[in-house]
Amino acid sequence: MVRFRAMRNLKTFSALTTAALSLTLAASAGAAAPTVVKVGPLPGTPAKYNKVFISKYGPSSAKKVLLLIPGTNGGAENFALVGAEMAKKVPGLQVWAMDRREQALEDNSMMQKVLANKATPQQALDYYLGLGWTKKPIPSNTFVPLQAKDFKFMKDWGMKMQLEDARTVILQAKKQGKTVILGGHSLGASMAAAYAAWDFGGKPGYKDIAGIVAIDGGLAGTFDATDTAEGARANLAKLDVTDTNPDGPWANLLGIGGFAWATGPFAQIGALGALKAPNAPSVLGSFPLLPPYLKADVPTTNEGALGFAFDNDTSPKALSLIQVRAGNLAASGDPRGWANGEVTPVQNIAKGFAGDQYGTNSVDWYYPSRLNVDSNGASSMDRNSPAAKVLGLRVWHLAEVNIPYYAFQTSLTGTRDGVVNGAKNFAKRSKVPKSGLVIVDAKTTTSHLDPLLAAPATSDFLKTVIPFLKTKIKTR
Repeated sequence: MVRFRAMRNLKTFSALTTAALSLTLAASAGAAAPTVVKVGPLPGTPAKYNKVFISKYGPSSAKKVLLLIPGTNGGAENFALVGAEMAKKVPGLQVWAMDRREQALEDNSMMQKVLANKATPQQALDYYLGLGWTKKPIPSNTFVPLQAKDFKFMKDWGMKMQLEDARTVILQAKKQGKTVILGGHSLGASMAAAYAAWDFGGKPGYKDIAGIVAIDGGLAGTFDATDTAEGARANLAKLDVTDTNPDGPWANLLGIGGFAWATGPFAQIGALGALKAPNAPSVLGSFPLLPPYLKADVPTTNEGALGFAFDNDTSPKALSLIQVRAGNLAASGDPRGWANGEVTPVQNIAKGFAGDQYGTNSVDWYYPSRLNVDSNGASSMDRNSPAAKVLGLRVWHLAEVNIPYYAFQTSLTGTRDGVVNGAKNFAKRSKVPKSGLVIVDAKTTTSHLDPLLAAPATSDFLKTVIPFLKTKIKTR
């Protein structure tokens, strides 16, 4: 197992900024419009949502494809920077980043205008979060959020849907003569582990893929588990739309009732401000609905506000899913800017969360919590688990899995070595070859989003996953 020592300001501000620019240019040059892939029907789901979206980085002639699934509340743009870098550094590799069905629910029109310099971040804030939809009559040219009561069918958008949709993409790649490696970040890594052991009508998933890349996630004890039938039923009940739970099946990361969708616009508008006007006063700084724990006690620039919200030293524990190690607020200035340090430059946060010209972004607005319910229910990877039976989880083939497995751990589960122990348990209970098992413990150097956003020179993830992809995965 590879371990890393803690890093302290390894790069100067200018070096990190240069690295950020290099990685940003690689990403912007590497992706065309997402490929729309039709997927199978689901009971109760309108046919217009039977599609997923694949962003591709690297040469189409590549013989190997790494398909990456985003985590909780995550979108395909999470992988724009790191995907382009992996495709550049691993010969014959193309990286595919998957956006789930819920991407089709979003209205990214004003975000795209900001990226095209046809609108400002302030105009985007007014459009999405100006509360125009609460007025009578609703003004024209204002965003109207979807209502969970109209999307109760998303209670069934869980692991089965995710894995069957991923398999549609994987089989299409294989028809093109590609060797497919399946990976993901956080919950996406859990889905990759589940895919390998899943039973697709008698066909085990691991036979479709040549390896697993689990970025700060997994199963077999990695995260919390729900093992009882009662626990599974209780978690399902929490997905119902009620007076006390107006968000129903949608995850609400910020905890503002009825505003589950707002997590996406908050993050993206903050990133767009830092991208377009990094030294201007924060566009979100005086916004009344922004939770106080996301605001510094001094005026900040757009970059300062973004760094403050994402850095592990200032971002609240409840938002550990979005944290990086980026440096600190500048020691002086009015408003305060950001001083890069440690692993991830603030410019990469801005690029990684600003979205792209096609409407692809890094935060799901209408994320189905059933994915987490099922991930917890599948955690033990026990076919006889009462929870797995209630939830209909077919994780039946773990003992047969015989493909290489890469796992990368950050501080998220580092206090109990969740990712490390989960990967060891997965390997122990399967036929993962000893020579193909790579476990990287970077809990002292990285937070949860650093593997996706770090500058290449300070990325423990890139330093270890690139050799894995080069030497452990064989073209089939």
